[in-house]
Amino acid sequence: MGAGLLDWVKLGVHWLHVVAGIAWIGSSFYFMWLDSHLRPPVPPRESVAGELWSVHGGGFYRAHKFTVAPDEMPEQLHWFKWEAYWTWISGFLLLSLIFYVGAQTNLIDRSKLALESWQAILIGLGSIAGSLAVYELLCRSPLGKNAAVFGVAWLTFLGGTAFVLTRIFSDLGAFMHVGAIIGTVMAANVFLIIIPNQRKVVAQILVHQTPDARLGKQAKQRSVHNNYMTLPVLFIMISNHYPMIFGARLNWLWLIGLCVSGATIRHFFNLKNAGSPRPWVLAVGMGIFYVVAGLTLEMQKPPAAAAGAPPSYADIRVLVDRHCTMCHATSPTHPGISAPPNGVVFDSEEALRRHAQQIYARAVLTDSMPLGNETGMTPAERAKLGAWLQAGAKGD
Repeated sequence: MGAGLLDWVKLGVHWLHVVAGIAWIGSSFYFMWLDSHLRPPVPPRESVAGELWSVHGGGFYRAHKFTVAPDEMPEQLHWFKWEAYWTWISGFLLLSLIFYVGAQTNLIDRSKLALESWQAILIGLGSIAGSLAVYELLCRSPLGKNAAVFGVAWLTFLGGTAFVLTRIFSDLGAFMHVGAIIGTVMAANVFLIIIPNQRKVVAQILVHQTPDARLGKQAKQRSVHNNYMTLPVLFIMISNHYPMIFGARLNWLWLIGLCVSGATIRHFFNLKNAGSPRPWVLAVGMGIFYVVAGLTLEMQKPPAAAAGAPPSYADIRVLVDRHCTMCHATSPTHPGISAPPNGVVFDSEEALRRHAQQIYARAVLTDSMPLGNETGMTPAERAKLGAWLQAGAKGD
């Protein structure tokens, strides 16, 4: 497959991932909202736990929720499952196309571990499968009976996993695998628990058996878990645009902190929808975000530059050609890259000045460029580049 065609395939899969994700997240948020707004029907109706009247798009709607299930099944019953399945399928395809097919560029960081592509891929797949197994064990253990205790245990495990992965993979590759772990757990909840339990209830009704209420309770537990993991996984999806997070020191800790922030903000809205708003919960979630931002900014200290006059453009030209222009050139020479990323070309002094802020953030304040530091850019070289940029990116 040509490099140009591969880029279009990535775009198509990414678009599918966004569309399917919006559909899945939208339905998750809506049903959590609906469940919290249900009220006992007046007058009471047998087997009906709650109802809700709503208006949207010029129409009126009346929704009922049964205590367990209706006595008879309707002819048409909509199953909310393919939104989740296609989100996971497209997400796994993206992970494979970007980080497995492009393992040498995007996943492996030889300054951490000199892995072969097949080794990195196996570690990545193993981390996803192993984390799913741990999640299932936690859910089925006594910890799973208490939502708060379970949340702490699962978060602790994710934090440990993030710590280990950032010591094995490139920083961005590690972040994306934590996102893949959360997304896989969420999709598995739908595929392994929620939909099968719903099918069992339907089968029981069709043979006129009393539905097992435990099946609905277990499915509801997994649905609530998915709801709280939604904002963290969305954050990870967009984190590739923000190297001050994935390229920062203690990046695994900041990742977990922002995941806690997202889950806390989600908790605020769940409480608000249930009629018990707690503004302090929202304040805590936003406060965690600001604390993480403040700490990362405090720790962003550029490498110390050598004393004396700033380096000349001629020195910087040699450095840039060694570490950057294999990708950021009109005709990149890096395998698998057919066009300069984001259209950025470092072919002149003026181009370097124009992108000075981004270069400083990616190659001086953090080590997020070159990708995986595959060219072995040294701290001294980063300091030299930073000194030239801070001096105004001036020539000889």
